[in-house]
Amino acid sequence: MKEFFTVKYGEVPLLGVIAFGIIDRGTNLIQVRPQSGCPLCCIYCSVDEGSCSRTRMTVYRVEKEYLVDVVKEVVRFKGADDIEIHIDGTGEPFLYDKIDGLIGDLREIEGVKVISAQTSGFTISKKMVPKLEEAGLSRVNLSINSLDQNLAKKMAGIKSYNIDKILVIAEEIAESQIDLLIAPVWVPKVNDAEIPKLIEYAIKIGAGKNWPPLGIQKYIAHKRGRKVKGVKPMSWFKFYRKLASLEKIYGVKLILGREDFNIHRTKRKIPVVFKKLEKVKVKIVGPGWIKGEKIGISRGRAVTVVNCKAEAGETVRVRILSNKDGIYLAEPA
Repeated sequence: MKEFFTVKYGEVPLLGVIAFGIIDRGTNLIQVRPQSGCPLCCIYCSVDEGSCSRTRMTVYRVEKEYLVDVVKEVVRFKGADDIEIHIDGTGEPFLYDKIDGLIGDLREIEGVKVISAQTSGFTISKKMVPKLEEAGLSRVNLSINSLDQNLAKKMAGIKSYNIDKILVIAEEIAESQIDLLIAPVWVPKVNDAEIPKLIEYAIKIGAGKNWPPLGIQKYIAHKRGRKVKGVKPMSWFKFYRKLASLEKIYGVKLILGREDFNIHRTKRKIPVVFKKLEKVKVKIVGPGWIKGEKIGISRGRAVTVVNCKAEAGETVRVRILSNKDGIYLAEPA
């Protein structure tokens, strides 16, 4: 049974961990993660999320007002006037019960030009689409891996997955002011035959009004993710070669870069406050995402501490193992 942890206003910093909060990777795109957890159990999941997960112990949810206020601070600090807020997560961000309110509040922030979101579509109803449109959502990156019900269900990993329902949502989005990008994960030997069908479908329903209609992703067997039995991931060379071939057939751009989304480096990036291998004291404030982990805080940042037995309220000395993009991983020193 997973533990639910509400990240309350000011109690836990929203910078520093991967499962919730805000991530600044030095560009005009800011990742905003209001909630972790996922209703699906996709066979290729890179982070082993969902009800079938054997590793993920905690579902985080951030209070909306807190998240919006910190995003305002980050946008102000970066000083760019063409910020894209990308609502994503380590699972399904549309589990967040205030998603339309969050989008509406983020849209009011000066400097924010685009609000995009990733989703499987599983938790979106037809009635939600007009609300998301009114709130100011610019683009949906929708994960559809197959048009075939049996294969789509197999890849989603749950019996209740209904591709027909997802396609209704896709078409509703395509007909709205929200742009649609269909983002399948290409798993060799599993959905090879579905990729051309998905390209044709995206073109047919009018995806890609302002951005590319498709963002085909390469299956990667991550260390802590779920691996598809009997499948060896394609090399990047082979993957791009196949995409180039499909581009010629369908006349649609499939090999994408930052320029396709107007993503660029910004002059300012949220500072990294811990050096790698530095020893610091952190106060434990909550459970970690994985069994054996805890969330600690220090210097205004959240830190994931692995192999930690300390309880909430205790202070422990840790060694910083990783600090890439301001995401901090540590172990007891």
